[in-house]
Amino acid sequence: MNKRIVIMGATSGIGRAVAERLALKGCRIGVAGRNVKALQLLAEQYPDRVVCHGIDITSPEASESLRELIEKLGGMDVYFHVAGTGYANDELVSEADVATVETNVTGYTRMIAAAYRYFRDERSGQGHIAAVTSVAGTKGIGNMASYSASKAYQQRYLTALEQLSHIQGLDIRFSDIRPGFIHTALLDSTNRYPMAMTVDYAAPRIVQALSRKRRISVIDWRWSILTAMWRLIPDCLWVRLPVSIGSLKTYSSPRREQ
Repeated sequence: MNKRIVIMGATSGIGRAVAERLALKGCRIGVAGRNVKALQLLAEQYPDRVVCHGIDITSPEASESLRELIEKLGGMDVYFHVAGTGYANDELVSEADVATVETNVTGYTRMIAAAYRYFRDERSGQGHIAAVTSVAGTKGIGNMASYSASKAYQQRYLTALEQLSHIQGLDIRFSDIRPGFIHTALLDSTNRYPMAMTVDYAAPRIVQALSRKRRISVIDWRWSILTAMWRLIPDCLWVRLPVSIGSLKTYSSPRREQ
């Protein structure tokens, strides 16, 4: 898998673990996020494989910053979007929902569209766009309303861009990677989560899904079964179920897993 891969959101958690594994496989990696010091440590660890660039996806200048990172990397074959945020928001605090939408919808759209334009205009319509969404996008979850809605948006956006790629006669591949709970900074460490996975367990499975260019990959098989069952429940019944999971940290100040 000797490719040039940009990972947006590689300062910690899933993004960092995937970057390390891909670097060991011989890939050239461009890592991006807000925590530049963390990115620099990763680049120092793999000086021949990793280059870094500070990017805040909520900034209007983020698209141009992505182009600068691509130039550092010497081109891009795969764009992998991991950056995201979310909160348990039983009280519907507006700031929490807005922060989620700014990152998971506005920032996500900005970066995925920029990657699409790059492959369309600079790579003769060839490339691979992948994103970590979530099983939460399957159904709306009571106290995770904005988070689950944002993940559903991400999934539909990839589907629409795949259709656009066919309409425009391009050869851009798309991968929607949907994990369940993974122990990262996004989760509240004081809570327990159903079928939670460690980063070390999830990362190699995400790398495998990325390398195989699978259109949709649910991480792991337990969540695949559960989400298949969720889809069978009509919304008129789903909204009456007491599904409310204290899965994400409660809102205190904007935080993003980038």
